[in-house]
Amino acid sequence: MPVELPSASVEERKRALRKRMRAMRLVAEQKEGPDAALAVARLALLRLADLGLVPGTIIAGYWPISTELDVRPLLARLEGTGIACALPAIEDGRDVLVFRRWHPGEPLVSGIFETFQPPSTALEVVPDALLVPLLAVDRSGARLGHGRGWYDRTLAALRRGAGASGSPVAIGVGFASQVIDSVPSDSRDQPVDRILTGECLVRCESRP
Repeated sequence: MPVELPSASVEERKRALRKRMRAMRLVAEQKEGPDAALAVARLALLRLADLGLVPGTIIAGYWPISTELDVRPLLARLEGTGIACALPAIEDGRDVLVFRRWHPGEPLVSGIFETFQPPSTALEVVPDALLVPLLAVDRSGARLGHGRGWYDRTLAALRRGAGASGSPVAIGVGFASQVIDSVPSDSRDQPVDRILTGECLVRCESRP
């Protein structure tokens, strides 16, 4: 488990780490982008049970922005196995992500942060698993994002509201170089349960 430091110290360390990891992710995307996306898809399809995925379950992906690893090849393949895909949407008046059903290839509408999302007419769903973008992650599941808090708030809400079926599996997805020894975190940060890169699928040390 990561050691919780005073919040000011944590925020300073996060800012410094974000700067470094943005540069590292840019290099990884330029060198490995399409190959890494296909490697992630291949590995995930071999390990569906470890991701909590069977036909009929729902997985929420994301529309990649900037240098995030592209999970669209994976989503297209999952849809072909009978696993339903969804994408996140940011909607006025809500401080958590909404997930809406999406069939790969269906048209999307522009969202904020230069991304795209299903229209408000698409069916709202609760995912059984989420692919979560990141800047860095460690093997305890501590994740560094861009600092806006959308996934932290969303995961906290999903975990609070989990019923008999349990919480959705949060899968941090990225390039192998984004898995580092330690990510600073505090009580507001929500860990991921699994880490998926083109090289490995890891069950995080602090997660069931």
